[in-house]
Amino acid sequence: MLLGIDIGGTKVVLAVGDAEGRSRASRRRPMALSGDWRADLDGLVDEARGLLDEAGLEASALSRIGVSVPGPCNPATGVLINPPNLPGWRDVPVAAHLSDALGVPARIENDANAAALAEARFGAGQGVDDLVYLTMSTGVGGGVISGGRLVHGAFGAAGEPGHMPIVPDGRVCACGLRGCLEAYTGGNAWRDHLRTIAPPDSDAVVRAGGDPAALLPEHVVEAARSGDAWANEVFGRWLDDLAQGIAAIVMLLEPRRIVLGTIAVAAGEALCFAPLRARLATRLWPRQAERLEIVPAALGKTLPERAGFAVALQPAGR
Repeated sequence: MLLGIDIGGTKVVLAVGDAEGRSRASRRRPMALSGDWRADLDGLVDEARGLLDEAGLEASALSRIGVSVPGPCNPATGVLINPPNLPGWRDVPVAAHLSDALGVPARIENDANAAALAEARFGAGQGVDDLVYLTMSTGVGGGVISGGRLVHGAFGAAGEPGHMPIVPDGRVCACGLRGCLEAYTGGNAWRDHLRTIAPPDSDAVVRAGGDPAALLPEHVVEAARSGDAWANEVFGRWLDDLAQGIAAIVMLLEPRRIVLGTIAVAAGEALCFAPLRARLATRLWPRQAERLEIVPAALGKTLPERAGFAVALQPAGR
């Protein structure tokens, strides 16, 4: 049996399950920081033991632990370095602490890589060895799997497509650089831009209660689906920017499949995936466009627990 943990800035998910990704018991709660990371991790250990009891399992049934964490982290050492949304958690030996407490091997991965592993093993990436996972939520996260192996790079920071430059000297990104894919397609950046350009009479603004300052990407998606001209125009630009980033990814990595999450999943096939494929056909060589698969992420609300399971199942050295 596996213990999967997803540690985020606002929530924690723990689950006990098997190698097929089937959860036997799970728990989701808000993230509460005590100011002492040791106490926080010990609390997770106590919750894990409670989950084993809830699942009717002895502690000896547990074989591995996988933890999805906010970056930056070092998967090789199991250390969470200095995540901005977990104050006080600096150079925390997450894997070693959990392993010592529960007596089984533990591994960590940053949350985007963990999500890529989960979709590859349990979701929309099954059956292929070369894929890229992209999620356009708060920012743009991603993970690269090549030849069946997660790509970490020389220093552990590979797989950051959100910070590829797509517009020279473009909009300022949250990372401090300009023109990043995230600055144009990330949820927060796109939301902030939309609020500055939305016409008050747009259906998207109406859906936001008539206040452009309350506008969210989901309002634009809903309005575009209903035929609002402005919403369709700005969503089309979002697709243009996303296609520009994906084309660069394809030219560099030649994945068989690209799995898209969050905004793309909410928009669906007709509004997002079909027009995105058409845009990519003009930015790639014909054979590349024909062979490339662009699909929606499949795990939905089960992603956090399955991300932990997928990390736990990673072979040593990978």
